[in-house]
Amino acid sequence: MSIPDPTSTATQSTTKSASPDAAPAASGDALLAETEALAETLANVRSAIGDVIFGQDQVVEETLITVLAGGHALLIGVPGLAKTRLVETLGLVLGLSDKRVQFTPDLMPADIIGSEVLEEAEGGQRSFRFIPGPVFCQLLMADEINRASPRTQSALLQAMQEKQVSVAGHSHDLPSPFHVLATQNPLEQEGTYPLPEAQLDRFLLQIDVSYPDLAAERKMLIATTGVDQARPQEVMSGDGLLAAQRLVRRLPVGDSVVDAILSLVRAGRPEESDIEAVRNHVAWGPGPRASQALMLAVRARALLDGRLAPSVDDVIALAAPALRHRMALNFAARADGVTIEGVIDGLVARIQ
Repeated sequence: MSIPDPTSTATQSTTKSASPDAAPAASGDALLAETEALAETLANVRSAIGDVIFGQDQVVEETLITVLAGGHALLIGVPGLAKTRLVETLGLVLGLSDKRVQFTPDLMPADIIGSEVLEEAEGGQRSFRFIPGPVFCQLLMADEINRASPRTQSALLQAMQEKQVSVAGHSHDLPSPFHVLATQNPLEQEGTYPLPEAQLDRFLLQIDVSYPDLAAERKMLIATTGVDQARPQEVMSGDGLLAAQRLVRRLPVGDSVVDAILSLVRAGRPEESDIEAVRNHVAWGPGPRASQALMLAVRARALLDGRLAPSVDDVIALAAPALRHRMALNFAARADGVTIEGVIDGLVARIQ
C-alpha cells in the first residue's frame, strides 16, 4: 500500500483553498479595468459634446448620466438654450439613430408609434402592413412634449416603460438602446397640457437648463456666427452604450449610499415623513421608482467620473434632478411661498 506524499497533499489543499479567494480578486481587477477604460471613452464623449454645446456642463453631465443609466430625461428651459442641439449632438457622438417629433395640439398617437395600412396585392388579396413611426429609433427627441394632448402623450408611456408599442393587438419591440429626451418650455403655458404624474415618473431625471455664464456665451457667440462651425465626431456606438449600461449595474454600492437614498426618498412622503415642512406642504411624494432612479443615477455618475463605486455626495448632487418631478406641493405651500427646491434642500440636509 502506497503512502500519500504529505507535501503533495498540502500543496493541493492550499491550491484548492486559495482559488475561491482568487476569483473575486480577479473579478474586481477586471471590473476596475473596464471602469477605467470606459471612463476614458466617456471623457472623450464629454469633450466632443463640449466642442458644440457651450456653458452647459452640468446639463451635459446629467444627460449622459440618464443615458448611461438606461433612462429618459425631461429637459426644461426657455427657448434658445441649445436643448435641441444637445439631443442632436448626443445622437451623433454616441452613434445612435435619432429622430425628432415636434409635439403640437393636433399630433395623434399614430404619428408617433406608427399605424397599419391596408394593402392590396396584385391578385386582389388584401392585408394589413405596419408602418413604424418615429418612435422606432434609439434616441427620440420629443420637442415641447406638453403641447400635445394627453391622449398623444400617453402614446409614449408604454414605449418608455416597456420598450415596445402595441398596435392593433400586436406588440412591436423598439430598437435597443432606446431613450426619450423630451423638452419643455417653462414660460409659455397657454395651449399646453401638463404631463400626468404617471408619465413624469417615467423620466429618470428632470434636467433644468439655465443660461450660460458670460465666458461661455462669449465663446459660443464667436464659434457659432462664423463661416465654419465645429461638427461633433462619433465616439461611441449603440453596442458600446449597451455595454456601458451593463457595467453601471455591476458597480458595487455601499450600505451608506443605500441608506442615504432610502432616507432621502422616504422622508419626502408626507404620510411617513418626520419633517414638518413635508407634512404641511407636500401633496404627494416620490415613490419607489425614485429610489431606483437614484440608485442607477449615482452609479452612472461614479462611472462618468472614473470611480468604481458611488458615494453619498453623488446622492446629494442628483437629489434634485431625481425628485423635483416626482413631488407636488399643495395649496398651502403656494400660499406660503414654499418651492419644491426648498423642500428638497431640506431633505438633502438630513443626509449631509
